[in-house]
Amino acid sequence: MLEPTFNVGMGDIHVAKGPAKYQCIGLGSCIGLALYDPTTDISGMIHVVLSELPSHRDNEPLGKYADTGIPELLRQMTGLGARTSRLLAAYGGGAHLFSLGSQTSTTLRVGDRNIAAVQKLLESSRILTVAKDVAGGAGRTMIFHATTGVVTIRTLNEATRDLCNLKEAIRGRVAA
Repeated sequence: MLEPTFNVGMGDIHVAKGPAKYQCIGLGSCIGLALYDPTTDISGMIHVVLSELPSHRDNEPLGKYADTGIPELLRQMTGLGARTSRLLAAYGGGAHLFSLGSQTSTTLRVGDRNIAAVQKLLESSRILTVAKDVAGGAGRTMIFHATTGVVTIRTLNEATRDLCNLKEAIRGRVAA
């Protein structure tokens, strides 16, 4: 069967049952989050741009924000038959690409806020994080082959490397 490829752009959410390849290209402070249900072979990915939807914004893509996008990703995956209790996660991004002198204000640390928001939402949903590659000062590309379970990370000026294998990770977890 042909493996469909999803280019997961900023604010995008894609889900599939069966073979799929997802890629988040150019993750800076953004987060690419891959989820996989090994029992149903349902997978998904989101490209989170910011941690939370501002109260004054309407008509924004749900996937742009962690606080609206991750629940929507879960809704779409469970709509296909996935169970949140079986989901395994891998994510990357949250880099600090810009330095403004000695300022360390949290308002400027978008990557840190994105990492914290994604981690909090995964923990509150009781989703096991298998692996993450976050922070630092370089952008990344994250690719998830749902067919094999392999999640790879390519960082600027570095070779592509395997972050984890979500299919192999199920051996250490009991499916509910």
